[in-house]
Amino acid sequence: MIKIRAAVGSVVVAMALLATAMEAAEAPAPATAPIQQGQGHPFACSDYSQGKVFVVSAEGKVEWEYRAPNSNDVWVLPNGNLLFNAGRGVKEVTRDNKVVFNYESKSEVYACQRLANGNTFIGECNAGRLLEVDPAGKIVKEVRLLPEGADGGHAFMRNARCLPNGNYLVAHYSGQVVKEYDPQGKVVREIPAAGGPHSAIRLPGGNTLIACGDGKGGNRVFEVDAGGKTVWEVKDGDLPGIRLTFMTGLQRLPNGNTVMSNWLGHGQLGKAPHLIEVTPDKKVVWTFSDHRTMQTISSVQLLDVPGDVTKGEIMH
Repeated sequence: MIKIRAAVGSVVVAMALLATAMEAAEAPAPATAPIQQGQGHPFACSDYSQGKVFVVSAEGKVEWEYRAPNSNDVWVLPNGNLLFNAGRGVKEVTRDNKVVFNYESKSEVYACQRLANGNTFIGECNAGRLLEVDPAGKIVKEVRLLPEGADGGHAFMRNARCLPNGNYLVAHYSGQVVKEYDPQGKVVREIPAAGGPHSAIRLPGGNTLIACGDGKGGNRVFEVDAGGKTVWEVKDGDLPGIRLTFMTGLQRLPNGNTVMSNWLGHGQLGKAPHLIEVTPDKKVVWTFSDHRTMQTISSVQLLDVPGDVTKGEIMH
């Protein structure tokens, strides 16, 4: 009798499991979260943690990728090539993966920029050097922010830019300040940036747009005027349903919107969108969140914005 009851019980359990499986098969598959919300853009980006640079279509599909360890800065040049940092150096690579410019350094490098004269601006972090390098890889100009032989460490600077007037704008991450230097390396302006500035760009009207990391007072993007007054800011908590973790890349669009890269390192992988576009009144109009393909986007350039990056017509 016990065996019969056990057998009957087994049949009942089996039938219940079969019914559950049939219900699951008939039920619609759960919807996966879309990669994008809002109107997408074609763009190029660097993924620092994964060590790659990508070109992505407006539909959010990767069209090209290239290995680039610790890539932090990327540009799409007028000829279609990509210029980017890769750990301890800078490369320019064609879409068919041919390296046409290569600079190698003993220092960590987090900033690069192609200049109108064809040379490449490079910021060496540890060495504290701002360099101009010709197409053959020869250093033709050097500005020292630290004494020769000094080591500023991993966090001395992040992104840096050569300005149209010949000055340099440098994000000193560990110093929590953005400094503007003249062509000889003399400080002409300082902008406090709590939380650790990662990127700073000079806007056409003279204001400065800054992205800050996740230190105390950070997780934000803010804009200051020539007098140092904050005239616009978006910080964690301002965008409903979206966490701002460690703000890195920036691009101000012709319509006044701002595109920001939300770096998801320091334990934040997959917890927020990679890219966010906001209007001047902080309305979110686009997000990109491909967490299967990418880990931590540190720099972004939209490719549907007209202009020549070597002439300062696109700043990011």
